[in-house]
Amino acid sequence: MRIIAGKFKGKNLKENKFEHIRPTADMVKQALFNKLQLLIQGASVLDLCAGTGALGIEALSRGAGEVIFVDSDKRSVGLIQENLKSLNSLCKVLKLDALTALDRLKDKKFHLILFDPPYKSGLYLPVTNKIAELELLNQDGILAVEHAKEDKFVWNEKFELVDEKVYGIKKISYLTIKNES
Repeated sequence: MRIIAGKFKGKNLKENKFEHIRPTADMVKQALFNKLQLLIQGASVLDLCAGTGALGIEALSRGAGEVIFVDSDKRSVGLIQENLKSLNSLCKVLKLDALTALDRLKDKKFHLILFDPPYKSGLYLPVTNKIAELELLNQDGILAVEHAKEDKFVWNEKFELVDEKVYGIKKISYLTIKNES
């Protein structure tokens, strides 16, 4: 697992040794960030269900102004902290479940939310509901959701799908807040 671009380009991240983490493949990570490159510079980013932290760290490497990492598993939190330490980067890492973390972050606004929960976790609708309720995503922000290709991903009605891409067995759905005008 390596960082693809930016100031940490080519640096290896600590390998995932836990079965509960399903890291995003480099090819998918590259495609995701190529799509989002104009949004990243100086952005406030939330890496929700962060696993190894690879997505948030990639955003940090590409110039994000702030990245907050959230995962409920202490092994994942430890791995994220080790990866950040190896890069001499200080970021907030929260060991909380996704919904509790969103409540805790209720006064924040994010340009980008990266959401990659365990597949079949049932978190998709509750999390998008909470993001919408708390208005955590900037009006021009993106919520990038990774899910299984065959899953019928259902999200809060305040969001609209702006793009979807399939990569093997996974799909990334890009959502934005509906323009009410």
